[in-house]
Amino acid sequence: MDIAPKAPLAARIAQGRGLEPADLVLRGGRVFDLITGDLVETDVAICGDTIVGVFGSYAGRRTIDVSGKILVPGFIDTHLHIESSLVTPHEFDRCVTTRGVTTAICDPHEIANVCGVPGIQYFLDAAEHCLMDIRVQLSSCVPSTHMETAGARLEAADLLPLRDHPHGIGLAEFMNFPGVLMQDPGCMAKLEGWQGRHIDGHAPLLRGNDLNGYLAAGIRTEHEATGYDEALEKLRKGMRVLIREGSVSKDMEALAPLLTERHAPYLCLCTDDRNPLDIGEHGHLDYMIRTLIARGCPALAVYRVASLSAAEAFGLKDRGLIAPGKRADIAVIDTLEGCHASMVLAGGVVADAAAFAARGAVAPVARHSVKAPPITAADFRTGGNRVETPVIGILPGKIITEHLTYDIAPQDGDKRPDIDRDLVKIAVIERHGKNGNRATGFVKGFGLKRGAIASTLCHDHHNIAVVGADYADMARAVSRLTEIEGGFVVVADGLVLAELALPVAGLMSLDPFEVVRDRLVVLRAAAKGLGVTLEEPFLQLAFLALPVIPHLKITDMGMVDVDRFEIMP
Repeated sequence: MDIAPKAPLAARIAQGRGLEPADLVLRGGRVFDLITGDLVETDVAICGDTIVGVFGSYAGRRTIDVSGKILVPGFIDTHLHIESSLVTPHEFDRCVTTRGVTTAICDPHEIANVCGVPGIQYFLDAAEHCLMDIRVQLSSCVPSTHMETAGARLEAADLLPLRDHPHGIGLAEFMNFPGVLMQDPGCMAKLEGWQGRHIDGHAPLLRGNDLNGYLAAGIRTEHEATGYDEALEKLRKGMRVLIREGSVSKDMEALAPLLTERHAPYLCLCTDDRNPLDIGEHGHLDYMIRTLIARGCPALAVYRVASLSAAEAFGLKDRGLIAPGKRADIAVIDTLEGCHASMVLAGGVVADAAAFAARGAVAPVARHSVKAPPITAADFRTGGNRVETPVIGILPGKIITEHLTYDIAPQDGDKRPDIDRDLVKIAVIERHGKNGNRATGFVKGFGLKRGAIASTLCHDHHNIAVVGADYADMARAVSRLTEIEGGFVVVADGLVLAELALPVAGLMSLDPFEVVRDRLVVLRAAAKGLGVTLEEPFLQLAFLALPVIPHLKITDMGMVDVDRFEIMP
């Protein structure tokens, strides 16, 4: 759908000059000028989807009084996976736009790993029916590595036909940085196909000459910097660093000292993976803005990275300022420090119930995608005679994990969970109907005392991941995920205590975001009832299977030493 009609050029000029009444005038508020940092009381005149007048007085066919409010440019989330919001793009739009987010640059590689090009096309089609401007990056690493089984494989030839789609915006995060450095032919073909276009990066802890080689491929943005020194090196080498604050990956505190007016032109904000519960409790980019200001970052720098710097980093020349000729993306907020939006315009349309109802919808794809083989309790036994055992160590607030080693003695040919040492079983089970793979290992950091939790949201291959203290409960959780077409499940003593069905590719609900949010509250409480100490156990579980993030992970093929980029024997 068109957000608002693109007004004829002559009308924009005439309304901007004040020769004709503007289609819409916002009156009585103060504009936060991101060039000077001044708060200026002024009318804002809008023609169709375009701002045509500021710093003056205007007559309008329609006028909205915004007295006492501050007007800022709409916010731009520069990297996210809408699938991790657990709702469809349609519902994500309704959930987040009213918080001031008017542009979302998304990588649909979660659904692409399940069903390939149809998943990407689903997002491109959905973008036509959203109030916010959803820009879709084409998923560059499906699967992310050779050490996992995904539901699809995308090569350069699969992506090239979508390259010029009007809602496209380049090649998505290039996670296989070893493949780039080693000039893997498949990686090279994708990079060649997008030379001169935007290529998004993903290179956690990559430094020195290897970083230089990675950047020489034409990669220009990065959301995986987790420390000040790493981020500063990437900035100095021409990368735009995206400060991330998701439900699991929380880098805002570490990178806040970098956010100054000097650095702001080269920084952006992103959420990567954020679920409706966190959005409901804390917020989205609005939460980042008020937290950064409270942390001492200059308000001008913060609002710049939330809009203007983001627009320039991704070549979106038509937005990022409240200025003539720019897209009418405007958040009407209480204070710069509070950043609570009372009204949001996206492309000149007020984001209200009527506007959301008028959008239309797109039929979901990838139903019945969970095809896991039958699983029994015995499938979670871990054999081997070696007492020395690799263990995934969780770092709360990080998707980077520790590579720990513990002595776990086999008992009757099985290495069993050790609750006293917080060593519980983790397993990944192939669910795309490809090969029936399954692998088991150990993880430390959940605090789980009994039962099991399981998920089909399992980055990036989205097989089934299950953590448990009891094998029978783990088997029940896996079987229940198949019955509900994917989602989250908490099981204890053979009973399903809580669940959330995600039937769209095993990733997204068909329910409104409010329903998903409420069910996440129940799920989180059920997990805590089993002893889980993590604030966000389900998304934390999902990242334990991502073999492109250091240091130790697990896929359906086994434990993965990410530093060596190999499956452990």
